Parts: sequence; C-alpha cells; structure tokens
Amino acid sequence: MNRIKIISYLLLVISILAILYALIFNPPSWIVYAIAIVFIPLFIASFGVLTMAKPIEDEKEERDEEPFIGY
Repeated sequence: MNRIKIISYLLLVISILAILYALIFNPPSWIVYAIAIVFIPLFIASFGVLTMAKPIEDEKEERDEEPFIGY
C-alpha cells in the first residue's frame, strides 16, 4: 500500500505541473490537447486512489485483518 501511495503522489504532482504548464506558458494547441487528454484523467485517478487509500477510523482494523475483496 505504501508503494501505491508514493506512485499516486508522484503522478498527482506530475499531472498538476503539466496542467499548470499548459495554463501558464501558452504552448501550441496540440500540446494543450495532449496534456488535457492524458494528465487531467491521471490527476483525477491518482487523487481518487489517494482518497480511497485513507481508511475510515471504524474500518481501520477490518482492513488490517482481511484483504479487500471488492463490493
């Protein structure tokens, strides 16, 4: 789980930097489109993984005792 958090934080930072680059430096339109297609969904996905990785206090023991099997 630690490795997933590190990768998610890294992808979150990279996607934020790419989005800010597209907003601030005014690159050609094809670069802006590529950033929008790749990095905006990557930002949303990495933020979602980080949000889901934080256990609720009531569920902390349950997550330690048994693996996640889905719902």
